Amino acid sequence: MTRLPIEDALPELIAALKDRGRAVLEAPPGAGKTTRVPLAMLEAGVTPGTIVMLEPRRLAARAAAERMAETLGERVGETVGYRIRGESKVGPDTRIEVVTEGILTRRLQSDPGLDGVGAVIFDEIHERSLNADLGLALCLEVAGALREDLVLLAMSATLDAGGLAELMDAPVVTSAGRAFPVETRWLDTPVPKGRRFEDAAADLVIQAARETGGGILVFLPGEGEIRRVAQRLSGALPGDHVLRPLFGAMDFADQRAAIRPETSGRKVVLATAIAETSLTIEDIRVVVDGGKARRARFDPGSGMSRLVTERVTRAEATQRAGRAGRVAEGVAYRLWTRGEEGALFAHPPAEIEAADLAGLALDLALWGAAPEDLPFPTQPNPGAFAEAQALLRMLGALDARGLVTEHGRKLAGLPLHPRLAHMLQVAGRDAAPLAALLADRDPLKGAPADLRLRLEALRNPKQAAASRPHEVRRAGVARIREEQKRLARAVAAGVSDLSPAAMAALAYPDRIGLRRHGDAPRYVLWGGKGAVFDAADPLGGSRLIVAIDLDGNPREARIRQAARLEEAELRALYADRIAWEDVCHWSRRERRVVARQQECFGRLVLDDRVWRDVPGDVVARAMLDGVREFGLSLTPAARRLAARVALAREAGADLPTMEEDALLDTMEEWLLPFLSGVRSIEDWKRFDPVPALRARLDFAQMQELDRRVPGAFETPLGRSIPIDYSGDHPEISLRLQEMFGQSTHPTVGNQPLKVTLLSPANRPVQTTMDLPGFWAGSYADVRKDMRASYPKHPWPEDPTRADPTLRAKPRGR
Repeated sequence: MTRLPIEDALPELIAALKDRGRAVLEAPPGAGKTTRVPLAMLEAGVTPGTIVMLEPRRLAARAAAERMAETLGERVGETVGYRIRGESKVGPDTRIEVVTEGILTRRLQSDPGLDGVGAVIFDEIHERSLNADLGLALCLEVAGALREDLVLLAMSATLDAGGLAELMDAPVVTSAGRAFPVETRWLDTPVPKGRRFEDAAADLVIQAARETGGGILVFLPGEGEIRRVAQRLSGALPGDHVLRPLFGAMDFADQRAAIRPETSGRKVVLATAIAETSLTIEDIRVVVDGGKARRARFDPGSGMSRLVTERVTRAEATQRAGRAGRVAEGVAYRLWTRGEEGALFAHPPAEIEAADLAGLALDLALWGAAPEDLPFPTQPNPGAFAEAQALLRMLGALDARGLVTEHGRKLAGLPLHPRLAHMLQVAGRDAAPLAALLADRDPLKGAPADLRLRLEALRNPKQAAASRPHEVRRAGVARIREEQKRLARAVAAGVSDLSPAAMAALAYPDRIGLRRHGDAPRYVLWGGKGAVFDAADPLGGSRLIVAIDLDGNPREARIRQAARLEEAELRALYADRIAWEDVCHWSRRERRVVARQQECFGRLVLDDRVWRDVPGDVVARAMLDGVREFGLSLTPAARRLAARVALAREAGADLPTMEEDALLDTMEEWLLPFLSGVRSIEDWKRFDPVPALRARLDFAQMQELDRRVPGAFETPLGRSIPIDYSGDHPEISLRLQEMFGQSTHPTVGNQPLKVTLLSPANRPVQTTMDLPGFWAGSYADVRKDMRASYPKHPWPEDPTRADPTLRAKPRGR
């Protein structure tokens, strides 16, 4: 056997594990850590118990177990075995178990002491998968509280393990890895914006094949891109090139074909990120990196997860390039320029930062701990975690206090997302086909959204392929059918006679949608978010649907899979959550208060009626929102009152403020009691706020206001003229003849009033702050003009001796 680079680090690692019981191993891809370290621990007798090693992917777990068994000259299931979802190969003599990460979590939940387990190895811990983070946190707590002898080892392919070592209180052991150099070749110019990614990737593969020798590993974001690039390469490469796809949803036999040496020509592996770490792909000398990665992102605002395609990080690009240097000097081609590399993020986000946290929330509730109680490398986002808990309460997995229910314990025992586990637990084995279907990738390509098409493809894939215009993914159908058999064995019979749509509604109560009014197939979902079908989708006319798969658009998600739900089914499933609600609110569209009585399921209005006997105070509170929208719009009289109060406050009076911002903030106190009968914007325009404003002042305050800042001036005729305090000086406007006989200038307090004298037609004639001066001066000119314009009105030569009047001259004079 060829000596692996990890061998030089093994003595230090074994010593650390024997001495401290914990370690962090840094070893780059190709060092041999995955297949050599567990065997070295077994040989050195680090623990008498079983060594459990976690792998992030099923393919990696099987491949690692097979490689170690081959090293020992044994078959898998003897000294070395594996456990993955739906498959197990272990025996009574198995000392090393390679498991996928969810297996460890379920084992910890059922056996917190990990009876019989002596060591746990977290391989590829740098990938920061959610299950690995949870498994490490739980193991650290178990080791601290129950099992001081439990050996813990975290193995990372990147040299940034300092924080992890601090979390684990463990020494770091470093392996240099294999030192074959890899030449990096970038593009000279960026890929033009309008060019398809698959075309550019295929051209770079053709260039690499022409310029180099040895196997080629091409990194692409997903299965769709792999198939499209394969189509473009077919016939474009010389005949001795053999294309091998590699992605997680493939049959294991096809995955093996991509991993093992190629005997019939030069191998070109088109792979997802599954090939970045853990796996050793034979014969690779060249890497072509498309520069994209697909990640699951969860939006707590919409409750939807979606796969997004993002640029790779520098750490991922380094990992990928390293695959070219496993066996000899290699070359790495990058589908971006050297200049563009500076814009890449350093590391991908931990899954706990971006993924759906429903499973994590259920696991922690079952464990009896809050996230902050456990030593997570990264704490989950509080908002996303709260959304996950809300979903679990809706599913009945948590009670109102956030504690796990008996139903929640059953869900945690099923290897499914809590949504699907709930559906399977309630509906029983009849729901197994649907649970298996929804847990996997869509087996149909290019099909309408209808869930029934997928179930038909499961029942009879040949007939579905022959009778439908869309493509049936045969391998996916076969995989789903195997999974449904396993799930059917895991549960008993449940509620009978549920349609697939009703079953889906059990899993996705928050995705039940009601069609909006209008021609477009738009829906409002239980929580209020919007969703839309493609215009031609046959389900677009349905009144009620269950939207199973959406693209996660935060404005209006596009529905990719759904089922038509009958209202009777909804009422049968969720009768306890459907209730009549009295709704009274300000309608911005109608510009009035709308009062309805509605039968609601979440934000879905199943029935809607006019609320005829709505209490007045309820209408008034709703009208306040209309006032906030349109503003107070104070009448002139109200503005005068507010200005008087402002002046009095400046002079030291203890009065409540009537500044507009303060009035808006305190409308419930002063305005609400006076809004009786006001229901629309038209009513509001006619509303007089002065009585409501006056009511803010008690009798003593009103007296003080009138004393300091009187509201009106009494004319020589005894009329009250409102004083306007909104300008620089208090001001009145009145007919000139009404001031006849006034020999002194009117004042308010110590201030002269600004007096605007009006003609008989109420047009301004003169504005003055010195009435005696006006009588003695420019009045003569005004008199001359007014006598010509208004001959029927008196215009005495000496206005100070004339009687005030608002009348014209008596006839005949």
